[in-house]
Amino acid sequence: MNTSAPSSTYDLSQVDIVRLENRRDRALGITHGFARVNGVDLHYAACGRSEKPLMLFVHGFPEFWFAWAPLLQAFGQDYHAVAVDLRGFNLSSKPEGVKAYRAKEVIEDLRQLIAHLGHSQAVLVAHDWGGAVAWNFASAHPKLLKTLVIVNAAHTAMFARQLTHNADQQAASAYMLMYKSPMAEDLLARNRFAGLRAMLQSATPNADWLDADTESRYIEAWSQPGALTGGLNYYRATPMHPPTLREPGASGITLNDDDYQVNVPTLVLWGERDPYLLPGLLDGLERFVPTLRVVRDPESSHWMVHEQPDKVIREMRQFLSELAI
Repeated sequence: MNTSAPSSTYDLSQVDIVRLENRRDRALGITHGFARVNGVDLHYAACGRSEKPLMLFVHGFPEFWFAWAPLLQAFGQDYHAVAVDLRGFNLSSKPEGVKAYRAKEVIEDLRQLIAHLGHSQAVLVAHDWGGAVAWNFASAHPKLLKTLVIVNAAHTAMFARQLTHNADQQAASAYMLMYKSPMAEDLLARNRFAGLRAMLQSATPNADWLDADTESRYIEAWSQPGALTGGLNYYRATPMHPPTLREPGASGITLNDDDYQVNVPTLVLWGERDPYLLPGLLDGLERFVPTLRVVRDPESSHWMVHEQPDKVIREMRQFLSELAI
């Protein structure tokens, strides 16, 4: 894989960026573009013809569109498969201020992006922070979705309960407190982002996917000016974290369960070796998601998309086929 693009594209125009990215990913059949939505410019990568049904992929932290490259290629034959860089990440805009990263802003980004791409509905596929946004998007805009696919991402109401009452989940989520710290950028960027590279490797029983070329692309994305702060601002913007002596965290939030109902057919793929999101987050999920299928993988971690891409693709195809989507 060619990784010869510049380490920072900050001083390039969007036209130049698209040209460089298209050249690099030509062999993958992936093209690039930008969408001006909700006051920000979102970069995205795509496979497939735009007249096909939209399948929109949404990454988490510390990732970017490239996390979905194998799935873009797999589904590009039957869908307009699009993977977006969320605001704050990689080549997308990085608005200043923590408030710009609240869930409502990111949800609106996705709502406008679907329309910008020329579609009225989407199959929404999401992981980690992208999944947190996607759960809330599905609750707020069910008519915009044909179906929802979640990979290791906690439903908001379930996460709030576990963070309030489950000491094991509180301990597993303690890293969030460090990410909210003003020192987080410095700590994570040291030694060529050693902290982020360790995050991707330590949680997975099979880190073969993180080869030198893939690691280079991740480091390039993390090196974009403002990208590390943008990603960390998602943690800083949410009150959803373990309680501390100074802040109640999730235990101080009052949620109305009716606001978090997901009336969209939903497939949840869950790597049970996830050290950050524990399997208890699935217990009782059907209360919020009436049409639900959960597939647990005892061999995968938080990074199931990378460890078991063929299984993710296979389970998605079967689910979509049964729904005739």
